[in-house]
Amino acid sequence: MKPVRPLGLFSSLKLELATIIVTATAIAFAMCWFLLKFGWSGWIAMPLTLVVALSFTYYFSRGLTAPLRQMRDAAEAMAEGDYSVRVDLDSTRHDEVGQLARSFNEMAEELEHADQMRRDMVANVSHELRTPVSALQAMVENMADGVVEPTPANMESILNQTRRLSDLIAFLLDLSRMEAGAASLNIERFDVGEFLDETVEPLEIADAGHAHDIRMRVDGDIMMEGDQDRLRQLFTNIIANALKHSADGTTVLVEAREDETHGTVVVNVINFGSQIPVSDRSDIFRRFVKGKTGPGTESGGTGLGLSIARWAAQLHGGTVKVVDDARGADFEITLPKYHISE
Repeated sequence: MKPVRPLGLFSSLKLELATIIVTATAIAFAMCWFLLKFGWSGWIAMPLTLVVALSFTYYFSRGLTAPLRQMRDAAEAMAEGDYSVRVDLDSTRHDEVGQLARSFNEMAEELEHADQMRRDMVANVSHELRTPVSALQAMVENMADGVVEPTPANMESILNQTRRLSDLIAFLLDLSRMEAGAASLNIERFDVGEFLDETVEPLEIADAGHAHDIRMRVDGDIMMEGDQDRLRQLFTNIIANALKHSADGTTVLVEAREDETHGTVVVNVINFGSQIPVSDRSDIFRRFVKGKTGPGTESGGTGLGLSIARWAAQLHGGTVKVVDDARGADFEITLPKYHISE
């Protein structure tokens, strides 16, 4: 039977306890007076009155402490690895125990999410590592057995797989820095236009087989402060993501401007034609979430690129988000023009 909670409108546990005590005392006094008036012996009336008062107090106090017992059981279950347990709480309860139960449920949800992310990370990393390792093993075994010759093409294939492994390890190192919550920054002043040109150049070389046109539009000479290595991670991942999800032969536009009112530099990376649903715009920045592929796009990747990009922006006090744009998927990067030390 569900415990009865008296006077549920009270927002204080002290008031509820005081009400139970006062009510039990009044019942005990009235009952004792009634029994003595009708000639009952005091040796019988007093114990009977105490039993009734204690029974009343126990019955109604169970409703006050029920969430505490549930939290105890839930904590024991969570200690054994079950993060799905929750405290069954009346939505109208606003006293201290109710607030504690709500906080406990929120904590349980966060722990369940973190545990699921850990499981997903192990599964994804295992899969991402297995693919290039298996390919390398097969190619090296074939060469060792004389099945294939160590031609330049075969060696290039092996080199590509080792690069993929190296990229994955770099991503995992960045992920560990993300988990730590911070990273050291080497702040320097630089020209945004030149920086973007240097960032795009290797991407154009790597994209040569897909005939994408990366166009740059930078409003004047924009100077800003930041860690170029971290910011290069940011822009490389965002632009590479735009290339990956663009059909061959299409254009990716990179626009940069200075927002003098807010003291920021705003860069938009747009790949024309495709759109990202509003419901998916926050999820794509979560770790190991891979975007959907379509005709003319590439698949693969670790699912870490956009989360690392957002982390790099946050290190500089900036943001990365997807904004509405009729032209296509528009990633807007906003960074402070001047670095502010903590």
